[in-house]
This record gives sequence, structure tokens and C-alpha cells, in this order.
Amino acid sequence: MSIRTVRRALVGALATAAVTAGVLTVPASAAAAHDPHAATRAAMEAQVKAGIPGVLGQARDGSGVWKAASGVADLTTQRPRQDQDRFRIGSVTKAFVSVVLLQQEAEGRIDLDDKVDDWLPGTVRGNGHDGGLITVRQLLNHTSGIYNYTDDPEFRKTITTGFPEHRYDTYTPRQLVGIATTHAPTFRPGKAWGYSNTNYVLAGMIVEKVSGRSYAQEIERRVIKPLGLRATTLPGTSSGLPGPHGRGYSKLEDTPDAKIYDTTELNPSWGGAAGEIISTAGDLNRFYRALLGGELLPRAQQRELLTVVPVGSAGPGGYGLGVSKVTLSCGTDVWMHSGGIHGSTTLATSSADGRHTSAFNLNGDWTGDLDALVEAEYCGTDARPSAAPGPVTALAALTDLR
Repeated sequence: MSIRTVRRALVGALATAAVTAGVLTVPASAAAAHDPHAATRAAMEAQVKAGIPGVLGQARDGSGVWKAASGVADLTTQRPRQDQDRFRIGSVTKAFVSVVLLQQEAEGRIDLDDKVDDWLPGTVRGNGHDGGLITVRQLLNHTSGIYNYTDDPEFRKTITTGFPEHRYDTYTPRQLVGIATTHAPTFRPGKAWGYSNTNYVLAGMIVEKVSGRSYAQEIERRVIKPLGLRATTLPGTSSGLPGPHGRGYSKLEDTPDAKIYDTTELNPSWGGAAGEIISTAGDLNRFYRALLGGELLPRAQQRELLTVVPVGSAGPGGYGLGVSKVTLSCGTDVWMHSGGIHGSTTLATSSADGRHTSAFNLNGDWTGDLDALVEAEYCGTDARPSAAPGPVTALAALTDLR
């Protein structure tokens, strides 16, 4: 979910952070024999050295739960980050929405091959958009071609440099879709791949049509309560964060010396079903363990979830239904999604069997090397060929889809 929306800015930031994280280009030291997460800890510390105020991380595997933090949660008080801190997860929200629609399909209430117009007649119209040609599946795997409303120049200005005066504005899903349909489609449905937050705003609207309840109520009923995700909430239009939490910081523009703003409070309705959820590292690990472990979906829908489409120029790897698949430098396949919203950058990951999960949060959004974090956690080192400034790797290309 893009809050800065200019992809080259994140690519540049990743390259910058890679310089600071250069220590990770060699195998983890002998300390790893005593601390199997030594490389991950070093990667987290590198984020702080690169300029992020604080980083929070947690991993779960066969050895148990590992927790770590680096930097601070609050630049004013200097309080350190704590493992129970809540934060905004941005586009990691998309997997929650996808699970609900897949459960509804398993119940025979909807089919992934239904057209958008079957559920939202006339909603996707204008400038070449046609909801009668787009399937629910194409929304979930980003092959619909629907324009991404967060790429609209005026909207982009509102949520970046205009944030201080618009942080409490409320948007309805129909308003967000309306912004998208003032533009032409990016491509014909099913003919390419292109990340669009509009897809998941529409998916949330369809959940509501199928159930007769809000998508937030459906996520709470079907995912949050069954898994006991007690720190996970959907705030709707509420601007605050439940405690405990740190602060979120953003520069709101691309210049390196730009002012740092405290962006903790905001109305997340501009993200809605594409990125409004608040959670913790622990809850995200429980969710991803259940998701990849097959606890949330019947076998047929699990296959749909993990059936990927190529992401074209975005890089190698593939995108399923709300989750991405990436093969790391050590040959390990990881399922993941990143999420960005003002002052908060999140990465949630899992091994293919759900037994090894990790979740990270950075309380800043102007730099950060998410590649290094996941490479360190699953490979024990950052062994990427391009771990120095240069072309971004497959994971960087996917985590650019914020």
C-alpha cells in the first residue's frame, strides 16, 4: 500500500540502506552458534543506522519465539520499542480480506470467477473500465487492470505533502473507486499484472454484499476471534492507535533532508480494505502461521490462495491472492506481504509450511532494507548478489508494492 507512492523513492532508499547494512553481505559470525538470529538482529540494527527511528521484530520457528527491538519508539521520550507495541500494517491487510472472500467461496456464497458487476453493478465504469469483464479473482491477484487510486496525482499530493491538513479526512470506498475510474485502465483484464489498491477496496465492498455485514465485522468474526488476535483491530475512521504503541514518523516527501513529521494519528479510511488494520508482531506471526499452515481455508481455497501469477517487470516471483512468493538467495521460498502507511513500514513472512514466520515493523517510511531483514532471518545472512547499491532484487521489487 503506497503512502509515498513514488516507487523510485523506495528503491533508492533500499539501495541507501544496503550501504549501511554492508556488514550483512558476509556470513553471520560465530555468535550465530549461540544466537541463531544474530544476522536478523544485525539487519534490524542496520535499519536504525540508516535513519529509521526504531525497528521491531519477532520470529517463530521450531525453537520457539524470538523477539528483538532496535532504536526507539518515540523520538521525544526516547522510549525503546516493545514487543507488544501496536502499529499500522498497511497492505498486509490484503491477506485478511482475501481469506474472508475465499471462506465465502468455500461456503458456496460466491465464486472467484464471478464478475465484479455481479456484486457491484455499475460501480466499475468510466474511461474504459468495465466491471462486467473483471472477475473477483482478478481483483485479488491484481490482474484486473483497474487504475490504482493512490497513483492519482491529486490524491497522492493529499496524502503526502498535504497530509498535515488532511490527516483526519474521511473517504468512502465509492469515493476511492471513483478516483480510480477517472483514469483509463492500466491494461485489459487478465492481460498483465499491476498492483492496485483499488482492487482490494472493491474486494471489501464485495465481502459486504455477500455477507450483509461490514468487511471489518467479517474479518473480526472469521479471522481475528478464531485465532485469538487480541491486539488486531480495524479502526475504520478512528484516528488513534490503541495502546501500547510508539510513534510513527514520515518525511512526506522524497528529499533526504525533508522535515520529519509525527504521523501517528490519522484517519485510515483512505486505505480501507486495502490497508487499514492495526496489529502487533505477535498477532501477525499467529495469522501467517495459520494462513500458510492451512488452518483458515479448505484445501481447494488454499490452492487458490497460493496460485501465483507472474509479476512481470516488478521482478521474479509471483503474486497469489493477497500474498507474494519469493525465492531467497539461499533457495528458500518465502510467502510474504509488505505494508506501508504514514510512519509505519511492515513486513510479514512465512515459510511454505507456516512453521517459520517472522514479522517486522519500522516506525519510519523514508528508508529501510526489507530484503536484508528477510534474507537474514531465513538464510542467516544477506548473501544477495546486489547487496550493495545497484539493481534491486526480487524481494525488493515485491516489497516496493506498498
